[in-house]
Amino acid sequence: MNTMNISPCSHRHTDSHMHSHKAPHDRSHRHKPGHSHRHKPGHSHDSLSIDQLAFQSGLSHVNPGFKVAFSVLALIFLLAADNLAISLLVFASMCYLTVIKGGVSGHSYISLLAIPLLFAVVTVLTIALDFSLSPAGEYHLHLFFFYVYTSRAALWKAFCLFCKVFSAVSCMYFMSLSTPVNEIICVLQQCRLPSLITELMNMIYRFIFILLEVQQKMSISARSRLGYVDARTSLRTFGSIGSNLFIVSMKRANHYYDALLARCYDGQLNFLSEEKPLSRKTVLYAVLYFAALIILLTVLKIYYH
Repeated sequence: MNTMNISPCSHRHTDSHMHSHKAPHDRSHRHKPGHSHRHKPGHSHDSLSIDQLAFQSGLSHVNPGFKVAFSVLALIFLLAADNLAISLLVFASMCYLTVIKGGVSGHSYISLLAIPLLFAVVTVLTIALDFSLSPAGEYHLHLFFFYVYTSRAALWKAFCLFCKVFSAVSCMYFMSLSTPVNEIICVLQQCRLPSLITELMNMIYRFIFILLEVQQKMSISARSRLGYVDARTSLRTFGSIGSNLFIVSMKRANHYYDALLARCYDGQLNFLSEEKPLSRKTVLYAVLYFAALIILLTVLKIYYH
């Protein structure tokens, strides 16, 4: 009978514990009574997935609906405010909540922030730079037969946009690094989102981890067989891995569906989540936070106008 892996990266911890119990006579590996073996967020030998960081977060006990609403409202507010100070304040507060309160390591958080960096830089450059056949703008650079130019206003606009982009990313990271995906899906279902969308979200999310794991194993296997010894071999290896990934994805999809049928799948996925009450103290902190943002934005508008 096929089984469905609920957490795509949970087998790593299982394997590590299995290896640790292979030598029962080694007293150095035995745990003392009363001491539990826990992994700190961001400090495992393998790179932790977003799901693992969310489960290990110090904010995982907070009501998931509140965390989703808080991050979405903060995102909407900073986009509507369109103010550099608000963007920087939201970014700093979300980093504080995620790293300090949530317990996510700074290295893991910076690594995650580096993912959208390329897209943000490309977007900013398209706004800051322009091209002309003759000298233009306050700053220009002559390249071959054309000029690349910019101005202080364009640079300032690009900088503000860059800060706004990463503030928005920090809001989404706060939600995803403190709330497991199954709880987010439960919140979306409570908001009456169509079940088709939530089920697709769950399957796509799981298959991303599955394909990444298979790709990593194939890359390690190819590297051990000198699959990347030169440019020509690297291109051939890349093509082989791509084609094999397609075949593996089809096989895994069939196994995934068989596992669903084995669990009486009737066309609808049901997601269970733990009841986490919402405390008045948490709501009060959120109200004070948004009140401070509104007051700051009002003061800035009055001062500059």
